[in-house]
Amino acid sequence: MNLLVTGAAGFIGSAYVRMLLAPGAPDAPRITVLDKLTYAGNLDNLELDHPRLEFVQGDIRDAELVDKLVAEADQVVHFAAESHVDRSITGATDFVLTNVVGTQTLLDAALRHRVGPFVHISTDEVYGSIEQGSWPEDHPLRPNSPYSASKASSDLLALAYHRTHGLDVRVTRCSNNYGPHQYPEKVIPLFVTNLLDGKKVPLYGEGLNVRDWLHVEDHCLGVDLVRTKGRPGEVYNIGGGTELSNKELTGLLLQACGAGWDMVEHVEDRKGHDLRYSVDWSKARDELGYRPRHDFTTGLADTIAWYRDNRDWWEPLKRRSA
Repeated sequence: MNLLVTGAAGFIGSAYVRMLLAPGAPDAPRITVLDKLTYAGNLDNLELDHPRLEFVQGDIRDAELVDKLVAEADQVVHFAAESHVDRSITGATDFVLTNVVGTQTLLDAALRHRVGPFVHISTDEVYGSIEQGSWPEDHPLRPNSPYSASKASSDLLALAYHRTHGLDVRVTRCSNNYGPHQYPEKVIPLFVTNLLDGKKVPLYGEGLNVRDWLHVEDHCLGVDLVRTKGRPGEVYNIGGGTELSNKELTGLLLQACGAGWDMVEHVEDRKGHDLRYSVDWSKARDELGYRPRHDFTTGLADTIAWYRDNRDWWEPLKRRSA
């Protein structure tokens, strides 16, 4: 079985590929990775000499290349996306072109070659903000940032290809991921690497924004359950079950890195900053048997240890973005 995985030189996609290539992993597909290698793509995240892995550098908007790769695939798992909210606020063009037009290019190719399942990876941010309770999959989409608006658009486009053309599309919406190999612009690796370097960490506002935290390996497990057991045309939320305010998370990171609150710099809150995200993932639990395996306390400690032990991975990335 041939599997095309887009964006798999990045944080989540590469974790998914490593899971499928691990010794003893079920299914054992041949995997083609398509990645543009933007600033967030890193070939060090992949075992390039693995006999079941082929890497192709390219853009998901390149219709000719996409058509060739999709024609050779049996299934597609689509991670490729521009994903950093702050960058979308300062410039939304790349987000619309990659997340919407790129997704449409892949869907057109999948339709031509009747490839499926086509698993489209999305985010809980498409739902907007919720004061109480948790979003089910049929909750209306109310995105509030250019990033989440572009992802909501691609979700709707993917589902439209199922409803209009009968294409086997399955959509996942995850909560905030953490774990090793995450580019150090996101909050956990940014704060950890800053603290390891003796630098202050920037906390938006009063740090009251609440997020549910999901270990990247649990997310990948959920994605593969959707690929192998999910139903065409369905959306599946994938959550971690640990809700923390940014202030609470900051406190845990400070403690783990042996730092005090004097290392926190309160900065102006982000524009349109959603207060709370929370997904109801009972559908994935009941239909697919999904359950997070990582305890957050242990998962966070292991993640911090990985960044402490792998300076050679993240230091060049931070120098490049400085």
